[in-house]
Amino acid sequence: MPPTLTLKSGTSWEDAWQRCLTVAPEAFRDGRVLNLWNAAWQPDGRALPAVSPVDGTPVAGPPRLDRATARQAVRAALDQHRAWRHVPLPERRARVAATLDALAEHRDLLALLLVWEIGKPWRLACADVDRAIDGVRWYVDGIDTMLEGRAPLDGPVSNIASWNYPMSVLVHALLVQALAGNAVVAKTPTDGGVACLTLATALAAREGIPVTLVSGSGGELSEALVRAPEIGCVSFVGGRDTGAAVATAVADLGKRHILEQEGLNTWGIWNYSDWDALGALIPKLFDYGKQRCTAYPRFVVQRSLFDAFLAAYLPAVRTLRIGHPLAVEHPDDPYPALDFGPVINAAKAKELDDQVAEAIDRGAVPLHRGTPSDARFLPGQDTSAYVQPVTLLNPPRSSPLHHAEPFGPVDTIVLVDTEAELLAAMNASNGALVATLSTDERATFDRLAPHIRAFKIGHGVPRSRGDRDELFGGFGASWRGAFVGGELLVRAVTRGPADERLPGNFPDRRLTP
Repeated sequence: MPPTLTLKSGTSWEDAWQRCLTVAPEAFRDGRVLNLWNAAWQPDGRALPAVSPVDGTPVAGPPRLDRATARQAVRAALDQHRAWRHVPLPERRARVAATLDALAEHRDLLALLLVWEIGKPWRLACADVDRAIDGVRWYVDGIDTMLEGRAPLDGPVSNIASWNYPMSVLVHALLVQALAGNAVVAKTPTDGGVACLTLATALAAREGIPVTLVSGSGGELSEALVRAPEIGCVSFVGGRDTGAAVATAVADLGKRHILEQEGLNTWGIWNYSDWDALGALIPKLFDYGKQRCTAYPRFVVQRSLFDAFLAAYLPAVRTLRIGHPLAVEHPDDPYPALDFGPVINAAKAKELDDQVAEAIDRGAVPLHRGTPSDARFLPGQDTSAYVQPVTLLNPPRSSPLHHAEPFGPVDTIVLVDTEAELLAAMNASNGALVATLSTDERATFDRLAPHIRAFKIGHGVPRSRGDRDELFGGFGASWRGAFVGGELLVRAVTRGPADERLPGNFPDRRLTP
């Protein structure tokens, strides 16, 4: 019999909430989080109920503003921007550095909030916080050179981001944008992360960073956060459907924009033999249940290598560790070492289960399905947001799993016989952020890689968003607007020479660095 598990000591949601009240009482009040605008914490908005995907525990929900209040918040952000852009760079740098010190001091609390709000295992939650802090420190150290000959935008930067990386994507972007001389506006993701973002924002606001944090539905707030004339740039991270609407709005307005959208990232196998190396990578590709914009949910495999591929893949995928991120045998045990916990909510879990069932009904072949009995759960806990890993061969073309990113622990495999079929299958989603081709011969990789429509392509190794000076963008429908990463992030949110053409993917051009 498996051991009976218990919650790790001091890690309950109530423990985390009480620590938030102690650290930033101005931002947490009466069981809810507040919005931050006009340089003050505002008890406005309709707080929605929310539960943790981890086990259904009630958590703080987003206090949703209406359209009119959001417009007020944006107008106030413009006033902050006009003052902040004239603050000397040494002072901006000092305030951002002080914010990073505060984030580092409360790193474990920020990570614990990520566990409860979006279901990240402890290791990955800590990594999200650490990447935000370390990444922004790199900009603090090198910002002088990056800003030579450049000036802040005419208005604040508006940030709309998905829920999966609140710190290393959203907070990182906010602090670099502010370092470059802009006031910043952010919308909390609807599906999770509001308390973590509120705490991080409170620490930044205490150091005088001009940040606005609001909650609300995308449809209700888009007029203020995307179309408002006060906004100098729109930064968006999310799905293609929402991104397309944002792209249309910013194109009509001629507004500076950075729109990172999803794509089906693929891993090709062609004339390959290093199966031990591939098998060692498979569990890592399931980090956070593949709820990442740079996850690899599709393998495109040379048919003649399929038996060898399965011999490496199946033993590796059977080692995955899934369960409650805070469940331990003894209260003082270390955090459990898991590959992933829940997906973001029970509705997403049902969507994935339904897509898998439909694909099998239409002809996909199930090659692997994890079982709940292998997962680590507390006695009687709600497990409705958990999805066991699934691998399907040849999903039908009518299935969303054939052409779109599932954003969950579902792998699909497509078999091909020619290089032309390989490339067509790897380009199934009209552009991606990353791709990998595993092939023994470097010459083969060099010949095929230019035909893969992904911004970053690995030779037998996964690619990621990157840190510090590594550039990031996307090809095709996976990206609109300016590319980011390294110096390009600063260039995207500042003005340079009048004839400057930013590297990016625009309606009239694609300019690569």
